[in-house]
Amino acid sequence: MRKLINVFFVAAGLLLTANVASAQQKLGHINSEEIYATFPEALTAQNALQTFAKGKQAEIDKMIAEYQLKAKAAQEKEQKGQKLQNEMSEANKEATLKELNVISKELQDAGVELQTIQKKVEDARTKASTDVQTKQVELFTPVNTKVATGMSAVAKEKGLAYVFDIANGQGANNLVYFDGGEDITAAVKTKLGIAATAAPVTKAPATTPVKKN
Repeated sequence: MRKLINVFFVAAGLLLTANVASAQQKLGHINSEEIYATFPEALTAQNALQTFAKGKQAEIDKMIAEYQLKAKAAQEKEQKGQKLQNEMSEANKEATLKELNVISKELQDAGVELQTIQKKVEDARTKASTDVQTKQVELFTPVNTKVATGMSAVAKEKGLAYVFDIANGQGANNLVYFDGGEDITAAVKTKLGIAATAAPVTKAPATTPVKKN
């Protein structure tokens, strides 16, 4: 859920391009975890998501219970066949072999059925994961929009140029709002000897954070 929240915050910040009234750029911070933990609409959405997820899990648990029941029955049938084989004598050999053949066929059918149920469980888990993610977006999109709108409104009222999210789940230093400020991208490019007309690469190379002493 935190990644989803982060996306909405950043998107909201990028859309705000008004210049800061004050020449001195002011910084602010917000704790999104505290807001979401106390915002009634967020709590309602979270409860709805949990209920939805529990319903999906209940469907999977039902299939697992069916699998376990049939697996136990197959195991008992296999044990019965082993016992018949151990107790087989010349006197009951013909009847025992017939019964063993029946058991063998039933075990083969049970094996196919168990594989089918196992595949259903795997498919259900995959679908449940997708469904829960879709439901999460559906439930939290309006919540995230309201929080982002409220955040940007307060930032404007206070004349803040940048707002950072100090929640641990966001990395404690995530930029969630900016309004104005000096863009030094071009200057850094010049410093690094990068031509202004240089086209961006398809995938940026991995970077190693610089450790501060």
